[in-house]
Amino acid sequence: MSDAAESRTAGRGRTDLSTYSSRGFERGASALAELVWMLVSAIFFRHSLAVCSGWKVGVLRAFGAEVGRGVVIKPSVQIKFPWKLRIGNHVWIGEHVWIDNLDRVTIGDSACLSQGAMLLCGNHDFTKTTFDLVTRPITIEEGAWVGARAIVGPGVRMGSHAVLTAGSVATRDLEPYTIYQGNPADPKKPRLVGEAGNPK
Repeated sequence: MSDAAESRTAGRGRTDLSTYSSRGFERGASALAELVWMLVSAIFFRHSLAVCSGWKVGVLRAFGAEVGRGVVIKPSVQIKFPWKLRIGNHVWIGEHVWIDNLDRVTIGDSACLSQGAMLLCGNHDFTKTTFDLVTRPITIEEGAWVGARAIVGPGVRMGSHAVLTAGSVATRDLEPYTIYQGNPADPKKPRLVGEAGNPK
């Protein structure tokens, strides 16, 4: 490191990942249950030929998830902990969606998660030398739409019928019936649904 670089970093401390510990993190189930889930998930969820939503719903319920009626789950979906997941009625979950629910994730009725969308409940405290894990719940309210490859960050609540457009990143709560775009996502225009969205 050059003298100039050393002077810029002097007194700022250093991350030491050898001191990291997740002892305070509540996984919500036993190590055995988690291992069994990983094996079952590889067959019924992450596999590209896993096309039957009915089986997936049954498996999720068996592992403690709350799942409503008419839920569609496409192949190659990854879910960290089903026992920390609540899915409402007629929800669509697209291919390659990643629900990294280290904390509680709630998805409301008729919400849609498009291909490659990510719900990320975990983060790290980068101000600590120990790089501590920080988790916060995510709520996707009724009728909200997370676009393809969009990311919803820890602690975010997407309001009813909010839209997060493709590739956008939500780092704060999204207001109901509003379309958001960008990184970080900003409101762009209202979302009009039904008669309001199709004026004659």
